[in-house]
Amino acid sequence: MNARTLKKEVLYMSAYLELQQSLASGWNTWHTRSVLTHVLLPHGLAIQLGIKEYREGRYLRECLIGRQGQGVEVVRPGIRSYDGNYTELLVIWQDIELQIQSAADGEDLVLLITPLRNQPVPALLVAECGFLWNRRGITKHGVGSDRVEADCGHGEIRIYPTSPIVEECHLSANSPYLAQRLTGAVGLSAGSPRTLDEIKAIVSRNKKGLQDSRSKYGKSVDIYNAMQTCLAWDTIYDPKNKRVITPVSRIWNDQGYKLFCWDTYFAAYMCMEDQRALAYANAIEMTRSAVKAGFVPNYDWSGMNVSLDRSQPPVGAFIILQLYRKYGERWLLEEVFEKLCAWNDWWKSNRQIQDGLLAWGSNPMEPVTGNRWETDGVNDTFGAALESGLDNSPMYDLIPFNKEKNVLELADAGLMGLYIMDCLALADIADILGAADRASDLRNRADRFGKGLQQLWDEESGIFRNLRTDSDSFSERLSPTLFYPMLTPYVTEKQVERMINEHLYNPDEFWGEWILPSISRNDPAYGDQDYWRGRIWAPMNLLVYLGLVKQGKAEAASRVAEKSASLILKEWVEHGHVHENYNGSTGEGCDVQNSDRYYHWGGLLAFIALMDQGVVPQP
Repeated sequence: MNARTLKKEVLYMSAYLELQQSLASGWNTWHTRSVLTHVLLPHGLAIQLGIKEYREGRYLRECLIGRQGQGVEVVRPGIRSYDGNYTELLVIWQDIELQIQSAADGEDLVLLITPLRNQPVPALLVAECGFLWNRRGITKHGVGSDRVEADCGHGEIRIYPTSPIVEECHLSANSPYLAQRLTGAVGLSAGSPRTLDEIKAIVSRNKKGLQDSRSKYGKSVDIYNAMQTCLAWDTIYDPKNKRVITPVSRIWNDQGYKLFCWDTYFAAYMCMEDQRALAYANAIEMTRSAVKAGFVPNYDWSGMNVSLDRSQPPVGAFIILQLYRKYGERWLLEEVFEKLCAWNDWWKSNRQIQDGLLAWGSNPMEPVTGNRWETDGVNDTFGAALESGLDNSPMYDLIPFNKEKNVLELADAGLMGLYIMDCLALADIADILGAADRASDLRNRADRFGKGLQQLWDEESGIFRNLRTDSDSFSERLSPTLFYPMLTPYVTEKQVERMINEHLYNPDEFWGEWILPSISRNDPAYGDQDYWRGRIWAPMNLLVYLGLVKQGKAEAASRVAEKSASLILKEWVEHGHVHENYNGSTGEGCDVQNSDRYYHWGGLLAFIALMDQGVVPQP
C-alpha cells in the first residue's frame, strides 16, 4: 500500500469513526433485549424499566415488540425520533396498560410512566440501574435511598424518582433499583431532579417538536411513521464491535445481533430519507461483513455463525449509489467500492450455470450449528433457495442441484435482472471515482448478461421465465421476480407492455386488493400462505415498482405504490405492526406465527409510496 492510498484509508476510517461516534452517543433504547431499557452511550449506563404485578406476583423485566405466546406482553410502539430525543409506546400485560414516554433535556433523560389500566392492587414500576456489556462503573443508592448514583468514571449521574420509593424485595433485580407504586403517573429523571409536572412539560414539548417536524409529510405522515418508527425501534448498539446497526427485528437477536444481507441494505435505503448516518452505517457494516471468498454473506449472527456457502440478492451497489446521489459524499463510495466489485466478480465466477446465465447456489462448507432453517441444505437445493432470499418459494421445489457447479439447474430471471442492475450501478460508481476502465468492463459485463437475459424471454406467454437447464424447458411457476428484468435496459417496450397487461394486472396471477403475492394466485402453492408460498413481501413490491419506474411506466408504478401504502396501513392502524410478510388474500400479517410483527423491511411498502409521492427521490 503506497502513502497516498494509506492516507485515503485513514481519511475514510476517520470519517466513518466520526459518523459512528455521532450515532453512539446520548440516551436511547440501545439494548436489544428490551425496548424499556434506556442506555447512555458511550458509558453503557442503563435504566431498565420493569413491572411488578400482585395478582400472580410476576415481574416483567424485559419487553419486546411482537413477542408471541400465552401471557406475554403486548407492546404497541408509538412515534419516536431516531436519536431518542422522544419515544413513546404502550405496554399491555396482566390487565395492566401503561403509556411509557421518554424525552431528552440537554444531556439529561426524563421518563414518564402513565397507567391507563391497572389491577386492583396497583402494579409497581421498577427502574433497575446498572452498567451493561461489562462496562466499568458503579451504581449505588444515595443518602436516604431516594435516588441512585452512577459513577461512569467521568463524573456522577444521579437518577431521581418523582414519588416515594416502595420497599419491594421480591424481584429478580441484581443492581440498585427505584420502585414506585403506579397509583397514578410517575416519573424518573437522570441528571437533575425534576418534579412530575416538569417531566410532563419536557415530554410534551419534545413530542410536539417531533410532530411539528413531520408536518411536511401531510396526509402521508402515518405512512412515514410506520416505516420510520420500525427502523428506529429496531436500531440497537452492538457492544462487541462498538457500532450502531439496524437488525431486521429485535426478536431475531437471540445471539446478540443478526444481520441479513439484502434486508440490511434495504434498511439503509429507507434510512436515506432523513437519517444519513444510520443509512451509511447499515450499508457500510453489511458490506464490511464480506467473507474471504469475496461475497457479502446471507447472514452474520454476531460474528459467531456466518453463511460461508452463500450470499443473497445483490442490491448493495444500487442502494449505495442512491445514498451518494442524495448526499454526494465520495468517501462513502471509496469505502465500499472494492468489496462491492469483488462481490460482483464472485457472482460471475461462481453462479453461472451456462454462459451468460446465472443461478442461485450454495458452496460446500463445514457443518455449523444454529437455526435449522438457516443452516440446513448447504450445497444443495435448499441452501440455494436460501441464497435467493425466497427460502421456501415453490419456484425451487424439486429443482435438481448441480454439485459440480454448486448451483441449481435453473437459470433465474430475477437474479439476472438484479445482477445486471448491480453491474450498471457499479459502473456508475466507477465513473464517479474516475475508474474509466473498470466502468467499461462492468458495462461490457452487463451487455453480456443482458444478451443472456433475452434467452429467458418466453414469447408464447409474454414474460421472462426461469429456465430448467436440466431439461432445457421453462419453469411453469410465476413469481414477481420474473418482472425484475425491467430493472435493466435489456428489455423491449413490447416486452414490458406484455408483462404489465398480461401478468401484473392479471387477477388470476398477481393483481388484486392486496399485492403482490410471492407466487401467482393460480399456482397450486398459493393456498399455502406460508412464508414465500403465496404471501406478500415488501421487497418484491419495491423491486417491481423500481422496474416500472425504470421503464417509464408511471401509471403502473403509482398503482403498485397506492396498494403498497394500503397494505402497510392496515396492520399499522389496527395493531401498530410492520410485518415481515402479509396474507396474499386478506392483507393480514397476524394470521400466522411466522410473520414477525416488527420486521423493518415491511417499511418498504411505505417507502414505495413516499417515493411515488416525491418525498423520496426516485432513482
